[in-house]
Amino acid sequence: MSDSDTSFPASVLEPLDARLADLVALYEDLHSHPELAFQETRTAAEVARRLTAHGYDVTTGIGGTGVTGVLRNGPGPVVLLRADMDALPVAESADVPYASTVPGRMHACGHDVHVTCLLGAADLLAAGRACWSGTLVVLFQPAEEAGSGARAMLDDGLYGKGLVPTPDVVLAQHVAPFGAGLIAYCPGACMAAADSLEITFHGSGGHGSRPETTVDPVLMASAFVQRVQSVVAREIAARDRVVVTVGSFHAGSTANVIPDRAVLRVSVRSFDPNVRTAVLAAIDRIARAEAAASGAPREPETKVLDSFPVTVNDAAVLEGVNGDFRRFFGAERVFRYEPATGSEDAGLLATAAKAPLYYWWLGGWDPEAFRTALAAGRLAQDIPSNHSPHFVPVVRPTLTTGVQAMTVGALSRLGGV
Repeated sequence: MSDSDTSFPASVLEPLDARLADLVALYEDLHSHPELAFQETRTAAEVARRLTAHGYDVTTGIGGTGVTGVLRNGPGPVVLLRADMDALPVAESADVPYASTVPGRMHACGHDVHVTCLLGAADLLAAGRACWSGTLVVLFQPAEEAGSGARAMLDDGLYGKGLVPTPDVVLAQHVAPFGAGLIAYCPGACMAAADSLEITFHGSGGHGSRPETTVDPVLMASAFVQRVQSVVAREIAARDRVVVTVGSFHAGSTANVIPDRAVLRVSVRSFDPNVRTAVLAAIDRIARAEAAASGAPREPETKVLDSFPVTVNDAAVLEGVNGDFRRFFGAERVFRYEPATGSEDAGLLATAAKAPLYYWWLGGWDPEAFRTALAAGRLAQDIPSNHSPHFVPVVRPTLTTGVQAMTVGALSRLGGV
């Protein structure tokens, strides 16, 4: 943005340089101390401490470990900014001095970035309240990875009991494995619906030396794993985006015993409700058919573990915020991206409020490494994705851009004074 552009109060962002060292220290501390879904007590305590110091009305323990801060600053719209807090059960492989200190746990999806950036924006917006009018809600959500954090906060009375005012708009961002300093957006459906299923195949166990006396659930479940891949390849049109992944397979405990059951966990990603229904029905049909073909003593059991809706961006809010993004960052740093087959529950916060949502992506990878991999056609091979044990965003300019984006987005929707 040029100095002559007075449509945006750039002075709100001026203190960021002086605050950046503290934000970097915060990020590294959060990364070193990852907490799983609904266990984010240490993170939540630090969030609450900082929000209180910045003058927000703070509520803790919403939906278990959720935290909100409300800053009322005269008449105007209610703008909700959201960050998720939970880590993943992933053992970190990244060689950084602030690597996870908790065995088997890691911030492998960048939620530590999200928390840091939103706290930075909350600080700047509180200090710069002379430049805007309205009500700011900052929400730190547990258990996004479990698919139940937003729902838990809503069920705990987030809006219904007036724990926060009902927002007029919901804004959120997610760090992604492309060049740091960039902002990506997707109009309309930007992230997939997700269904996670647990399927239990029942067999009849026995000695490994006498398989003829058993009904082998390992073979049964293995046949299902192979056959279920045909759903996308042969039952869904190429124009429809669908992913079916078997991510967990547990059966037996030793080599010479055929177990009596096998338990699989399956993830389904889709964008169209009719396609989703068809895929889930096909998975159920194949599971039953493989059990019948194996002579199983009873039908398989399917349990729904979690379910995310499609994340849909509002066209008007997206264009309005992007206008300020382009003015502030420059048009070359804001680009359109394809819908992602990952999933999110931030949309529930907007749907429950009957409010529009804008959810964008924040670049987090070393820009030069990203450009090199892109030029070589090796993005998938050379740039770790979210949930990888190697996924650790570069600190700068990721944090700077993330704080700026949340701040600019909020100011775009809040009233001027």
